[in-house]
Amino acid sequence: MSCPAWLLKEIQYVQDPEWASYTLGVFVCQSCSGFHRNISQISKVKSVLLDPWSDAEVEFMASNGNDAAKAKYEQKVPVFYYRPTHTDCQLLREQWIRARYERKEFVCVERQEPYSAGYREGFLWKRGRDNGQFLSRKCILSERDGALKYFNKHDAREPKALMKIHTLNASFQPGKIGQPHGLQVTYLKNNSTRNIFVYHKDGKEMVDWFNAIRAARFHYLQVAFPGAHDADLVPKLTRNYIKEGYMEKTGPKHTEGFKKRWFTLDDRRLMYFKDPLDAYALGEMFIGSKEKGYIVLPGLPPSTQGYHWQFGITIVTPDRKFLFTCKTEGEQQDWMAAFQGLVNRPMLPQEYAGNHSHGSTQDLSKENIYIFYI
Repeated sequence: MSCPAWLLKEIQYVQDPEWASYTLGVFVCQSCSGFHRNISQISKVKSVLLDPWSDAEVEFMASNGNDAAKAKYEQKVPVFYYRPTHTDCQLLREQWIRARYERKEFVCVERQEPYSAGYREGFLWKRGRDNGQFLSRKCILSERDGALKYFNKHDAREPKALMKIHTLNASFQPGKIGQPHGLQVTYLKNNSTRNIFVYHKDGKEMVDWFNAIRAARFHYLQVAFPGAHDADLVPKLTRNYIKEGYMEKTGPKHTEGFKKRWFTLDDRRLMYFKDPLDAYALGEMFIGSKEKGYIVLPGLPPSTQGYHWQFGITIVTPDRKFLFTCKTEGEQQDWMAAFQGLVNRPMLPQEYAGNHSHGSTQDLSKENIYIFYI
């Protein structure tokens, strides 16, 4: 027999729940069904619509379900632990499934020690700034020291870089880095954003590092904002970029030729790089709200010359106009939507000093102190 349609109607939060684990009693999407197959000793899956179902299997699904599994396997998920969505990379989604069902990390708290202890030490493969090669580097994350450090030599006493926890961000970038477990870590160095790119061959190891950074950030923010609710702090632990990709740009006089650059939109900060894996941005601009005089327009001023790509974007700020071009109309529309979303969003008081994305805790009240040098 087929699995009854009424069972599917019980699942409101699974996207396209056309697969099911008939040993765990949960419905899953097609993508996650592949991850469940990787733990076949625990989870056995079949198609809801195409595979035959026995009466016993249907009864098991009916008596269990996703809510029951959530109550059983997610009893003690740390508030800082990243819960991936269907848009996240494969590594995060697979390790979330393994953490729940295979390792039972959220039932046995002692299994959370690798990312909850406040201290983590190990070796990660780090991309060299100049030669682009990945080399093994000793890394230490210490809440007590308030920093993530890495060392160029295994026996070095002084770190090559000290990244303060309050400026840290981490996001998985497997396609950009070229490694399935690739993580981009950013921090402030001399008031400029610095990128480092790391990975580990063990997927669990890499996700543990990611959640350890989130834990350290969470505990830091709890101290910095003692009256804040957890729900207000969690979105600030790490963030994915709104959009990344290539565009062409010209200089402030609009007479220079357009150059192809890699752009990263990190909340209200638009940074550009010569190469996606550059350590430092060549420049950045702030994108404020329409109440502050920011406007996003399709196309370029009629007199503009020197561009190669035909789909232009003009961002008007209180100080000047910024001109960009995109290779395709689809890319233009995507960038326009991202910029317009920021322009339509009222600015928060702490955004006025341009330090919002760095997690600054100072009193931020001044306006128009941003540096525009794109």
